Amino acid sequence: MAIEPMGLTIRPYEEKDFFEINLLNQAEAWANLVEKQEDTKQAWANSPVAFVAEWDGKIAGCLRGLTDGSITLYICELLIHQECRGQGIGKALLDHAHQLYPKTRMELLAGSTSHTYYESQSFRPFYGFRKTLLE
Repeated sequence: MAIEPMGLTIRPYEEKDFFEINLLNQAEAWANLVEKQEDTKQAWANSPVAFVAEWDGKIAGCLRGLTDGSITLYICELLIHQECRGQGIGKALLDHAHQLYPKTRMELLAGSTSHTYYESQSFRPFYGFRKTLLE
């Protein structure tokens, strides 16, 4: 079982959380998710892996993912409030999701600013591609 920071609660996503999640998207300058706010909200509603981390009564972070339950657990988004970073909240969210699907391998995309965090959590890099329908 993961050791979580004192006072941290991880719970399932609820629709009322989306306002705060959208603020986290804005803070990260994830313009696509912010501009497509209704689509992003729908993605959260339709994701089987969707959790919020509350710390001292406030949303400190969130995780959204997809899984087949057997092979792959894909993490779509992991967001930690800037003021809460370095406290183990991201690790706690990742561990929580992975413990629910222990047979899976956890996969995710990382940007140039986040890859060192994932490497510190024993993720190994792999090569992938991305394309939208209109590209």
